[in-house]
Amino acid sequence: MMKRRFAFVVLIAVAFASSANRLHAAKPWELLIPFKRVEAAPDKDYALTKDQGPWMIMASSFAGPGAETQARQLVLELRRDFKIPAYVHKQSYDFSQPVEGKGLNRYGGAKKMRYANPAKFDEIAVLVGDFSSVEDSQAEKVLQKLRYARPDCLDATKNKSTTQRFVALREFQKKFTKDPDKKQMGPMASAFVTRNPLLPKEYFTPGGLDPLVEEMNRGVEHSLLNNPSRYTVRVATFRGASTMKLDEIERQGKNLPNKLEQAADKANVLTMALRQQGVEAYEFHDRYESIVTVGGFETITTPRKDGKQDLQPEVLRVVQQYGAQKPTDIQRLAQEFGAQQPTAAGQGVVGLVPRSLKGICYDVQPVPIEVPRKSVAAAYAPNNRLFR
Repeated sequence: MMKRRFAFVVLIAVAFASSANRLHAAKPWELLIPFKRVEAAPDKDYALTKDQGPWMIMASSFAGPGAETQARQLVLELRRDFKIPAYVHKQSYDFSQPVEGKGLNRYGGAKKMRYANPAKFDEIAVLVGDFSSVEDSQAEKVLQKLRYARPDCLDATKNKSTTQRFVALREFQKKFTKDPDKKQMGPMASAFVTRNPLLPKEYFTPGGLDPLVEEMNRGVEHSLLNNPSRYTVRVATFRGASTMKLDEIERQGKNLPNKLEQAADKANVLTMALRQQGVEAYEFHDRYESIVTVGGFETITTPRKDGKQDLQPEVLRVVQQYGAQKPTDIQRLAQEFGAQQPTAAGQGVVGLVPRSLKGICYDVQPVPIEVPRKSVAAAYAPNNRLFR
């Protein structure tokens, strides 16, 4: 015990001496600089990682030919001339595919919607990091510094072209604003505080699930909240009616709770039926829908040699077992002559027939999902992070 205590005291003494030497070596004005000794190596890749603090400042973004080059120029200039630790982060966007909207279509399936301006592109962001809180006073100081900064790489008078996003819009706003302070702002006037996009969303949800959603799932015998694994497969979805139109809300108001109750009842009946067959099934209810899931998995994909991902065999087996099947000859004839076919939420794929149990249809396409948790923020608290 005495030896361990002695070693501990020596360790503290060494650490204190080392710290004192560093403070003594630093010049007085260096102690006042928020980010001192910021590396700025032209040949180094300053790519964003999970370690750059949970909160960042979005300084600027770039898209199009040459975007990556200009983004790296800005990172280097911020580091070299402004002593600010900046990083590059690339994100891909695909707005060309249809998305699932709220509510149901006339056939009982999910509404399909498209973006007004379909496009597919990559965007390169420049972020400034190392802020522990969204209310960090240092973040506000750096934010103001960025908004008035005028890096050479973003100077329109020194560059023939730019890939910086929304330049024309900002110049238009600056031209017509009556605020003299805004007229003095630079090309990063729209900088704002945001979260590190590489951290999981659970890090930023200290409250866990919506209290109402927790209450809706309290006392459920086979609640998905009790699934100990990280992932599961959603095999059935039952939606309540939802709308944003006031006249429809007034007309359907009395029926909306009933729709949710019916959805919850179907999920419960299907879950119990699966449990009777020895299947590890769970149900979960929220403000808009009820779902049934099967299984529990810690991972859902395995990497391939070409860099893509394949579903784990166990996950794939569940997806195939409960997914829609091809129609038989009799069913195909019924479709041709307009006979009524069973529908399920998310259905709408012509030529596929959803499987069912107890007269309740599964989804046409089961999908792996993450298991919701009552409170998961503690697992991502700074003292418990595993990705330092």
